Amino acid sequence: MKFQFDRDAMIKEVAIAQEIIANKNPISILSNVLLIAENNTLTIKASDSTVEYITRIPVEIQEEGSTTIYCDKFMKIISKAPQGQIEFEQNDITVTIRPLKGRFTLKSISVDKFPEINSLENGSYFDLPAKELKEMILQTSFAVSEDGNRHFMMGVHIEKENDNLIMVATDGRRLSYAEKSLGGIPDFPQAIVPTKILDCVVRHAGDEGNVSVAIVDKKIFFKFGNYEFSSLLLEGEFPNYRRVIPNDLDKTFQIQKSDLIEAMDRIGIYVDKTSLRVIFKLTPGKLTIFSPELDLGSADEEIPCEYNGEEIMLAFNFRYVEEPLKLMNVERVAFDFKDANKAAILRTEPKSDYFHVIMTMNLN
Repeated sequence: MKFQFDRDAMIKEVAIAQEIIANKNPISILSNVLLIAENNTLTIKASDSTVEYITRIPVEIQEEGSTTIYCDKFMKIISKAPQGQIEFEQNDITVTIRPLKGRFTLKSISVDKFPEINSLENGSYFDLPAKELKEMILQTSFAVSEDGNRHFMMGVHIEKENDNLIMVATDGRRLSYAEKSLGGIPDFPQAIVPTKILDCVVRHAGDEGNVSVAIVDKKIFFKFGNYEFSSLLLEGEFPNYRRVIPNDLDKTFQIQKSDLIEAMDRIGIYVDKTSLRVIFKLTPGKLTIFSPELDLGSADEEIPCEYNGEEIMLAFNFRYVEEPLKLMNVERVAFDFKDANKAAILRTEPKSDYFHVIMTMNLN
């Protein structure tokens, strides 16, 4: 096996393989990338046993073949090499990498030990607009559970309802919901998608064009550009999220997002790191944000808001307000609520196709 490749092109593809690979032990086959050189194309494959990755780049092949090499060391060699063409040659169990100035050798592991990673037939895919899909992922995936005992809540629920695509994530104390009308989507089974593969889509799919998606045999597949990602779906029954979304919220206040983020950032200095409780005090035209008094002192800040109701105080988890706020690409946001004991909804103003349900906390 012998071929030449462009250093910068290879770095881009191998860097993504490194994201997929979880095990950095050089004796583990899953720490390796599989390289297949044929028809002047190099196919690169990587897996962590759950998420799989395939990409292809043009190369100049002198001798076709396949091998696997330790991804981490390969990446370090080519990233420190000068720009230009690099020669790759395998003899027996040794791979030789020759940049412009230098010679490096690596041990390889037989391809027979590498897990089988196959492309899916094109007919199984349906297309989603890349920009809309990425926005839905960003507005939901951060809210998944981190509790390994509730593995079915450690991913994003995806389903189709009429012509709408719905994505939902929850950790039991908050819920993020996104829905977009995307006509022409074929029926597909409901699924719980691990965040790792969704993060890959967000990082590497462009905003233009489509992402091809397929859900087949307890796996989900994403394809865009020269990339193919696949992952096992999470097993289990996702909670009935519709029962969690409150529908009798009769009060609301609106506020500039930037004002709220800046105030939260300053108040966060005093937020207790255990309870993470922050309190909103609403009076007509004004929101006062403060943290419960600590031994070191306390903090509060007033910012203008659009509110005409009675004085009321609401306690929230600081993190559950801050995280979605930073992802909401709007100038104004609104909180819909009923009282201090019922979950509130954080949404855009005017309303859009996503929102975040946040449980209130005890005021005392």
